[in-house]
Amino acid sequence: MLKVEVDPGSGFCGGVIRAITRAEEYLSGSGTLYSLGAIVHNEAELERLQSKGLVTIDSISEVPEGETVLIRAHGEPPSTYIAARERNLELADCTCPVVLQLQRRIREAYLRLHSDGQKGQVIIFGRVGHAEVLGLVGQVQGDALVVENAAMLQAAVREGRLDFSQPMEIFSQTTKSPSEYEAICDLLRSYGARLTVHNTICAQVASRHQQLQAFARSHDVILFVAGRSSSNGKVLSDLCRSVNPRTYLVGAAADILPEWLQEARTVGVCGATSTPKWLLEEVAAAAKKAKSDGVEVTPGIVARKNSQK
Repeated sequence: MLKVEVDPGSGFCGGVIRAITRAEEYLSGSGTLYSLGAIVHNEAELERLQSKGLVTIDSISEVPEGETVLIRAHGEPPSTYIAARERNLELADCTCPVVLQLQRRIREAYLRLHSDGQKGQVIIFGRVGHAEVLGLVGQVQGDALVVENAAMLQAAVREGRLDFSQPMEIFSQTTKSPSEYEAICDLLRSYGARLTVHNTICAQVASRHQQLQAFARSHDVILFVAGRSSSNGKVLSDLCRSVNPRTYLVGAAADILPEWLQEARTVGVCGATSTPKWLLEEVAAAAKKAKSDGVEVTPGIVARKNSQK
């Protein structure tokens, strides 16, 4: 008999829950709500919210004057707030408190690094072009070096974009891998950097790594559910695969291939901080259907209807 278990620790993080709850409250009224960028990096959840009337836009200039714009959990640079005021827009600011604190710390570090004649550097470990990272870089008017991996850091050193005679302070995007961040910091130290390291990975995200590894090891097959554009989903699915090669990244129930479940006795379903509980449930149900000869689904699945109240 195949057992299908939904990881109880998977699903939206606190920042995403806050933003989606705020959006649903607003959409329950009669107004139109514009989201500056995708409110969550999950296509299925976006479709659900769009069916309720949420309009996703790429620029403040697309919003009619006087309307309301949602600032998602990823945060925005100061220039966005200035543009909103100029267009007389109302803001539903749902920036995650953890991200807000990180933005403030980066501003403070920049002032320290440029005091008393210093010309130090702010370094951000994160995905180039990611919404959160754009907001972080905007706190210092673009004067920060963003590195995604060791190869990118090594290229910056070769090209002379790092001045090791000056102090440096490094921060991480809140959803990155703690071990990868540590490796980047160690590499900087190996170059002789006078480095101050800030622990800015979200505690909820950091604690998930060890828990998720244990969950992945305890099942024959892992179905990891995440949107195509989810940075956190990429990090966590790779983490699962590192301890369980039979880890498959899916965006929806329809992506499951029956051959993945062959000779499996247990299947674990887990997801990113941007994956809704109802979607985890749908994937678990599809795994059950794919191998329906007496499959048992363990407790921990949250009903879709409850997530939409």
